[in-house]
Amino acid sequence: MEDSQLIHRIALSMLKGIGPVNARNLVAYCGGVDMLFTDKAVRRSLEKVPGIGKVLAGSILGSSVIKAAEKELEYVRKNKLRMLFYLDEEFPERLRHCDDAPVLLFVKGNADLDPPRSISIVGTRMPTAQGKQLCEELVEGMKESGALVISGLAYGIDIVAHRAALRHGMQTVGCVAHGLDRLYPGEHASTAKEMCEQGALISELTSGSTFAPGNFPARNRVIAGLSDCTVVVESGTKGGSLITADIADSYDREVMAFPGRPTDSRSIGCNRLIQQSKAHLVTCSADVLKLMEWLPTAKKAPVQAALFTDLLPDEKALVDLIKEQGKMDIDTLCFRSRMQPHKAAGILLNLEFNGVVRSLPGKVYAVN
Repeated sequence: MEDSQLIHRIALSMLKGIGPVNARNLVAYCGGVDMLFTDKAVRRSLEKVPGIGKVLAGSILGSSVIKAAEKELEYVRKNKLRMLFYLDEEFPERLRHCDDAPVLLFVKGNADLDPPRSISIVGTRMPTAQGKQLCEELVEGMKESGALVISGLAYGIDIVAHRAALRHGMQTVGCVAHGLDRLYPGEHASTAKEMCEQGALISELTSGSTFAPGNFPARNRVIAGLSDCTVVVESGTKGGSLITADIADSYDREVMAFPGRPTDSRSIGCNRLIQQSKAHLVTCSADVLKLMEWLPTAKKAPVQAALFTDLLPDEKALVDLIKEQGKMDIDTLCFRSRMQPHKAAGILLNLEFNGVVRSLPGKVYAVN
């Protein structure tokens, strides 16, 4: 890819006041990222783009972001970072389905961001001894499942989860709320270095980005979006872990929480999630594995070939698509088959009842 194209992608992510949703609208309206910055006719009509208007259009046109993007590309190459654009095939598939996902990710490390299984583990920055132990045992229990462990590299439960994953030889990813030119908190530098060799650090922010309160909730949506499920170990009445849980719930991902005593201030958040039916109650890693259907299972007898020959045309179309990739989410199935979601959902339910397909977490289907 030419440097100018890479620079335009970075520049898009750096536009002030735009955000990922409007950034996508701009790209769709302009017919590509490059047109946004190079086509004069397109640039004159930016205020017509949904969500942009006159003020933001003026901000885009008056921006000197290209020079900043050129400097950032130099930083990316010097530090051997990966850049993942939302239209790239390499962009994490789980995150791609989130409407507010970043348009560009900067990655330091070689972790597979599309693993078969991924789990985010979050919680308070001031955990109890029991909370730390629960977190460590949870991570250890995930080892045989091969799940990627994701968290925010913060104090408390986050760093306990990362260090436990490293100790057990598991890949772990830290999503940070600042550019990859710095590290907060600095005390976690040695752990972060290990993670870059046995996982990765991820940010949507460029180098030199200032710390801002809004960076942390934005970071939390990346944690939730990369994961099949989010587990809250301990949490007070407020905090980033509850924000992550709410976002994961809005993404239709599984949310789980360890319960605690009603009088324990660091269990109030978990208890409330369970009480409000926003999270499953779990007490150990086995509960998580069971809920996610990640437990080892005995091999099933092969489905008779006759079962597939008896399928109706629409059923066969969906089954063939799933078999092509091994598994597929319902949104992709609808897009590839050009079938309405309500129709596809009904057919898939019938196929599941007949033992042809099985439902996996995140509205993903696989052939039995």
